[in-house]
Amino acid sequence: MLKKLIYSTVMAGMIAWPSAVLSADKVTFSLNWFPVGDHAAYWVALDKGYFSDRGLDVTMENSKGSGDSIAKVDSGRADIGLADSAVVIASKARGTTIKVVGMVFDKTPLNTFSSVDNPVRSPKDLEGKTIGAPPGDGQRQMWPAFAAANNIDDSKVTWVNVEPAAKIAALAEKRVDSVADYTTGLPLYEKPMGEGKVVMMPWADHGFDMYSMSIMASEKTMTERPEVLRKFLEAAYLGWRDVLSDPEAALAIFKKRVPEIDEKLIGANMKLGLQLMDTDRYKQNGIGWVEKDKMCSSVDLVNTYMGLPKKVECDDVFTMDFLTKVEMPAMAQ
Repeated sequence: MLKKLIYSTVMAGMIAWPSAVLSADKVTFSLNWFPVGDHAAYWVALDKGYFSDRGLDVTMENSKGSGDSIAKVDSGRADIGLADSAVVIASKARGTTIKVVGMVFDKTPLNTFSSVDNPVRSPKDLEGKTIGAPPGDGQRQMWPAFAAANNIDDSKVTWVNVEPAAKIAALAEKRVDSVADYTTGLPLYEKPMGEGKVVMMPWADHGFDMYSMSIMASEKTMTERPEVLRKFLEAAYLGWRDVLSDPEAALAIFKKRVPEIDEKLIGANMKLGLQLMDTDRYKQNGIGWVEKDKMCSSVDLVNTYMGLPKKVECDDVFTMDFLTKVEMPAMAQ
């Protein structure tokens, strides 16, 4: 009798376990690049069970820029993704069904890196130079707006196709004069080039502070899986809360989950990103909150300068319907 009871209990557990696994909602999350500090929060959320506690089975995939991640989400190859807001806005004019559902960086990280031996310190310095970036890169697609706003003669600037992972080597080896990349990437460039040998030209310093890195989702995800999207965003921003409050602990989790990262470089990279989130908007409204005026201003820039096939309306670009407020923590010193 005892053996029969034990057997029945074990069999019941074996049956129940696969059922619980199968009941989890599978979510494919498309990163905009390979894993860097900008992505630490999602591994923290994964490691701490923020996704699984909400019944989500999340898989993360690398991409080759914002254009690539948008294509994956819009085509259904991914459910949710990361992309530069400018590229999201431009894609709406071409008929994509995606929308920004939450912000990542409240301040823009858009920037151009160059060598101290051949520096780009102002927008006009780019004339006569090459800029490296993949075709789907957010800054490359936003370039016409930046060029027009700063009176750059676009005919004197040459773009060179460079894969995301090859940007650093391309600049260090002087195969290009400059690269378009986020300010958060500075430590990654200084590793081969030397500390103090890399020149940044943040676009925000030249009248171009528009929304940038965001979380976006397709109409299919928004309409058919609204609760999944809501749970995903809550878990993701809880991850960001933990990164903001304890970057060192977050870095340890990131290293555990992605062993190939260089802790020193990615740690410095991650902390630069956190500076872009330490804003009054986030303190007042929660992490990921989108200010309509700033978003509409970003939409106006894209409409004005990017030569879109049709005008994009601000309300078609973003929604706050799925964002659960996650309070901004006290920043670690």
